[in-house]
Amino acid sequence: MAEKANPADDARRRCLCLADAIGRLPPSLLAGSCKRTLLKLAESELSFLSRRASSSSPSSDSPLSVNIGHLEAVVHILRHLPVTGVSRVCKPVPLLPASGKVRRTDVGSKFAHVDVVCTLKGNPVWVVVSDRNPSYVSWHDGRRGKGLRLRIQQVVAAAQFSRTLRPSSIILFFSRGVTDSILKKIVDEFGAIKYKMEADFPLSIVGFLEEMEGEWINIIARSYQESVALEIKVDSFEKPARDPEWGAGESILGAGEAENPEGNVNLNCPATFDTLISGLRPPMKGKYMASAKTREVLSGGDLINFDTTALIALVSDISNGGAEKLLNAAESELRQRFKGNLPFVIAQANSEIQKPILPDLGAVICGKNGVICESVLSEFKELIAMYGGTKEKLRADQILKWLTVVPDNPSDRMIGLLTTRKLALKNKVVFGTGDYWHAPTLTANMAFVRAVSQTGMSLHTIEHRPRALTGN
Repeated sequence: MAEKANPADDARRRCLCLADAIGRLPPSLLAGSCKRTLLKLAESELSFLSRRASSSSPSSDSPLSVNIGHLEAVVHILRHLPVTGVSRVCKPVPLLPASGKVRRTDVGSKFAHVDVVCTLKGNPVWVVVSDRNPSYVSWHDGRRGKGLRLRIQQVVAAAQFSRTLRPSSIILFFSRGVTDSILKKIVDEFGAIKYKMEADFPLSIVGFLEEMEGEWINIIARSYQESVALEIKVDSFEKPARDPEWGAGESILGAGEAENPEGNVNLNCPATFDTLISGLRPPMKGKYMASAKTREVLSGGDLINFDTTALIALVSDISNGGAEKLLNAAESELRQRFKGNLPFVIAQANSEIQKPILPDLGAVICGKNGVICESVLSEFKELIAMYGGTKEKLRADQILKWLTVVPDNPSDRMIGLLTTRKLALKNKVVFGTGDYWHAPTLTANMAFVRAVSQTGMSLHTIEHRPRALTGN
């Protein structure tokens, strides 16, 4: 007779495999603090199971764990949903402003639990996960004053009150499915729609793997075939009543970083300057494309926001065949031209020889509508006039013909960040304008990106290697 599987042993193996899966999540997806949070939660479950196993008289009726399946579902989302810039995982977000100067609602808490704060297809999104058996999910729980309805109310209220962390949508992911009656209530009361995950979210069996004796074997398999994802548009709700004295003084928690997502690259785009910029879509007619209709049409992944560093990298002579000539120049000449910046320029030239930058830039911008805000246009023109050479000025004139200038119009959540030395107002305007247009910002200014990530905000950016003007 086959030996009966021990549920406790299976649960411990799931924890170990879960920790391994978390450790393999790429750094480009989520910050180290987020990975540490997930690992800490997985290790906490394992410790609980170990204590239970070592107990002198463990009760067979006591629960093994209540969180393993939930954490598995969160990791499943991080592995398979096309998210970027994960800035918070499994953390509460403030339900009310830190000042408290706001009318209290009937949601009964100061915090709402959100499982993933991230960027999804260029838009800030919160993801809330439920791994409960759908038969035991109650809409109202009169005995404890809880239930799914209240939990959704709390998350929606937190999203409405939040400024810097405010999402455009809330994704409810029911990893084990949801009953028709509960589904109808969510749709009727919160205006939820089914998230179209057929193309983006594989529903196949997912297994966590463990290495034994040098081989990988599938020891835990889990199906998400019954899973259901619903999307609630935050802006579809009326803004909550708030005290007029309440400003932007909201508590900010967490850390994160956004980088270039997979699937945002066209590897067939050519890599010379002329062919690269001609790979951009023609600019919109007129000086601005400021209408709400235009924003709605073009903010679905076709826009890319250039900051000044990106424009400089495109037109720099280092990026356009001048790196070797620069390295062969006399050191005295170079020191006179670049002074204290010479080590950085030399490093950029060596980097260009090892790996040219235009193919990387071309892969990102090919087929996109390029936009720049007025502040970037002004700064770029000023830098080109002061430091650009003849060829660099010619390229600058060419690239500007392929870009659409939009007004400085940073998003509310970016302006809501406290202006500091690291979070300078001019950068908030540039990156915030990209955020307003739901467009990733192409940038080498990773100091600002890191500073934003430390506030807990998920910001859609694409990093490129820096390049300097050479005067050629």
